[in-house]
Amino acid sequence: MKDETVQTSDALQHQFPLEGWGIAENQLDDGHHLLSETLFSLGNGYIGLRGTAEEGNQRTAADSLNGSYLNGFYESEAIQYPENAYGLARTNQFMLNVPNAKCITLMLEDETFDLQQGRVDSYQRQLDFRTGLLTRTLQWTSAQGRSMRLHSQRMVSFDNKHVYAMSYEVTPLNFSGEIKLVSAIDAAVKNIVAGDDPRVGSAISGPVLHKLEVVQEDDFSAFLHRTHNSGLSLATAMQNHLQTESAYTSSLQQSDDKLEQQFTIQAVQGQAIKLDKFCSYFSSRDYPAASLLSLSQQGLVKVREQGFAQLATNQQAYLDDFWAQADVHISGDAALQQGIRFNMFHLLQSVGRDGKTNIAAKGLTGEGYEGHYFWDTEIYIFPFFLYNKPEIARKLLEYRYQYLPQARERARQMSHASGALYPWRTIDGEECSAYFPAGTAQYHINADIAYSIKLYMEATADMDFLLTQGAEIVLETARLWMGLGHYTRLPGQDAESFCINEVTGPDEYTAQVNNNYYTNAMAQMHLRFAADIVKQLQLEHAEKFAELAAKIHLQADEENAWQRAADLMALPYNKERGIHEQDDSFLNKKVWDFANTPKENYPLLLNYHPLVIYRHQVCKQADVVLALLLLSDQFSLDDKRRDFDFYEKVTTHDSSLSTCIFSIIAAEVGYQDKAYDYFMQTARLDLDNTHGNTHYGVHTAAMGGTWLGIAYGFAGMRVNKGQLSFAPVLPRQWQDYQFRVHFQGQLLEITVNQTHVEYRLLRGMALQFQHRGQSLQVTEQQATCKVSLHQPEQAHA
Repeated sequence: MKDETVQTSDALQHQFPLEGWGIAENQLDDGHHLLSETLFSLGNGYIGLRGTAEEGNQRTAADSLNGSYLNGFYESEAIQYPENAYGLARTNQFMLNVPNAKCITLMLEDETFDLQQGRVDSYQRQLDFRTGLLTRTLQWTSAQGRSMRLHSQRMVSFDNKHVYAMSYEVTPLNFSGEIKLVSAIDAAVKNIVAGDDPRVGSAISGPVLHKLEVVQEDDFSAFLHRTHNSGLSLATAMQNHLQTESAYTSSLQQSDDKLEQQFTIQAVQGQAIKLDKFCSYFSSRDYPAASLLSLSQQGLVKVREQGFAQLATNQQAYLDDFWAQADVHISGDAALQQGIRFNMFHLLQSVGRDGKTNIAAKGLTGEGYEGHYFWDTEIYIFPFFLYNKPEIARKLLEYRYQYLPQARERARQMSHASGALYPWRTIDGEECSAYFPAGTAQYHINADIAYSIKLYMEATADMDFLLTQGAEIVLETARLWMGLGHYTRLPGQDAESFCINEVTGPDEYTAQVNNNYYTNAMAQMHLRFAADIVKQLQLEHAEKFAELAAKIHLQADEENAWQRAADLMALPYNKERGIHEQDDSFLNKKVWDFANTPKENYPLLLNYHPLVIYRHQVCKQADVVLALLLLSDQFSLDDKRRDFDFYEKVTTHDSSLSTCIFSIIAAEVGYQDKAYDYFMQTARLDLDNTHGNTHYGVHTAAMGGTWLGIAYGFAGMRVNKGQLSFAPVLPRQWQDYQFRVHFQGQLLEITVNQTHVEYRLLRGMALQFQHRGQSLQVTEQQATCKVSLHQPEQAHA
C-alpha cells in the first residue's frame, strides 16, 4: 500500500545553496549520504544512477546505496499468501539493482583514495540542470602526505538511452610516482530488503542475476547476465580511454563478479591524467539476447569515437531544447525557483520515452515501491509532459496500449466477461498489488487512463493515436464498468441509479466502499467519452471504426448502454451539508480523533491496523477534492468551497499526492494563503526531505504536482471541451512568474506580474484561449497580448 512518512527535519531545510539552475554541496556531508545519493541521481528515462562516487565507499548499506537501475528491467517472484483466495495477484515484479559499471579505484603509490581517510582539503559537487552533468572537484591529501586534485564529470545520455559516460581527471600536486586507475564493472550487487516497510525495497535478498558470458578485449569489458524468473537478459559493458603524457601499462582482470582494467601510470607532478569511461546497458526487452554483447561493443566503439566532450555538447543541446519549451521562472522566491527546476529535471530523467516503459513512483533514483508504476502517471505526471513535451506524453499512452492484452486477462481473472482492467501497480502489465483492498479495488485506474487520453486528444488532436491505439483502450476499459456496476434504487430515491460497489477510491484510508464519488464521477466521464468516440469514428472514420468494432467484438447496443449508465450514475450528495459525499457510508463513520493523535503516529497506516482506520471518517489524501479539479466544469465555485472546507478537516495528507491538489482548489476558491502553504509542502518535498524518506527515491507524483500547482493552481489553467482558459492570480510572496504550454501544436508563454498577464505565442500560427471568460487570440503577426491581472479588459498588442 502506498504511504509516505511525514516528518519535517528542520536540520535539512535548504541544505544546498539556493541556486536557480542546480544543486551543489560545498563540503562532504557524512551524515546524509543516502539522501544526497538520491538528490544527485542522474538518468535518461531508461538508465538511472544514484549519486554515489565512482570510488564507492566503505560505508554499510544503511549509510549508502550504490544503485544502478534500468526502467522496465525487473525480476519476478511468486507472491506467497498464508491464506489464499481466488483472483489474488500471483506474481510480484521488482526493479533490479543491476551491475555497477561506474566503478573507478584510484591509488597513489600504495595508498587507496578514500574520502573517509586522509584529509579533504577542498570539495564541491554540483548537478547542473542545464548541462545534465554531475561534476565533482576536490583536493585530497593522503595519510602519508601525497596530495592530488580530482575533477570528475558524469552524464547519462538523453540522445542514446543505452549509454552513460564519465570523465575522471587526476593531477598529482606534490609528488611524482606511480598512480593506478582501476576501471571496473561490479556485478556483486543486490536490492535493498524491505523488511517491515514495503515502501523501501523488495523482499528478495542476495543476487538474482545469473552470469552467462564474459568478454574482455583491449579496452572493452562486458558481462552478460540473465534473471532467474523473468527470463530477461542484460549486457553490461564498459569502454575505457586513458589520456596521459606519462608512460603507463594496462592489464585486464576478471573474477566471478568483477571485470577490471587496470592502468599503472608513472605520473609526473602537476601533469593531469584523464580517464574517459563509456558504459552501456542493452537488455532483451529491446533486442534478442544473442545480440546484446555485439550491440554493446559496437555501440561503445561509436561513443568512444564521439568522445566525452561531444556527448556533453549533445546533452546540453537536448536540455536547451527542453528548457526552451518547459522552463518555469519565478521571481521573489529563490527556494521555490530551485525546487521547481529540480522537480522538472528529475521528471525528465525518470520518464520512459520508448513506449515500453512508464515512470515509477520513485523514478530511477531508488528502490522504493520496487520500481512500480501507479495511476500517479496519468493524473499527476502526464499533464506536465502533455503541455511541455507532448511527444513523451504519447509514449506514456503507448505504454498502456502495449499492455492492453494483460489488462484484458486481468479483467477475466476478476470475473468480467468483457473489457479490460489495468493494474494498480505493475512494471510489465501484471497486477503486483498483494493487498487487494487498496490495490486491485482501485478500479478508478481505468478511468484515469481514459481521462489522460481525453486530455491528450483535446491538447493535440492526434487522430492517428486515437485510431490506432487510444480508441481501443477507451472502449475496452469502458466495458468494465458495465460488468462492475448495476442498477438499483437507493434509499430516498424514486428512480434507479447505476451503482458501483466494493471499490477503493484515491483515499486509501477508506477501502472497499459503495459508490465512491471519485470513482463514479470518473466512470461517468469515461462512459460518456467512450460513447462520444463511437459516434465520432462512425461519422468521420467509418472504415477504421468497423475494423476496430470487429477486432473487439463491439456490439451495436453498447454505446447506448454506456450512455444510460453515465446518465444514471450514483453520485452521493448530502443536501443538508451541501457537500459531495466521498461514498455512501463516509459521513456515517466516527470522525478520527485528530486532537489526541500524537504527531509520531502519522502516517496512520504505519501505526494502526487498516480496519481501525477504515472505520473512521479520515482521509489519507485528496479524493472528492481531486474530482473537483479533474471534472472542474461540473461543480460551482460554492460547491468547491464547501467540499474543500469539509474534507480539509479530515485529511491527514499522509500521501505525497495530496497537498498539491488541495493547493490548486484552495487557489480556485480564493484561499490564497492556504494555496501557497500547501503548494510549498509539495514544491521542495524532496530537496528538503520533508517526508523523511527521499533517501529511498524521489516522489515523482509530487514533482508533477508542483507543476500542476503553478499551471492549474495559481494560473487557473483549465481545458474544457478543447477550450483552453486561464484565471491567474499572483501569490503575494512572488514578484512574477512565467511558464509555457503546448496546446494544439502551438507553444504559449504566460507571464503573470503584479498588474498584468502577458500571453505570448512562441511557436505556431495562432491560438485562441480565454482569460477569465474573455476570448483572446495570439498570432504570428500579433504574438503578444496583455490583460489586467484582476479585471478583464481589451487586449492590446
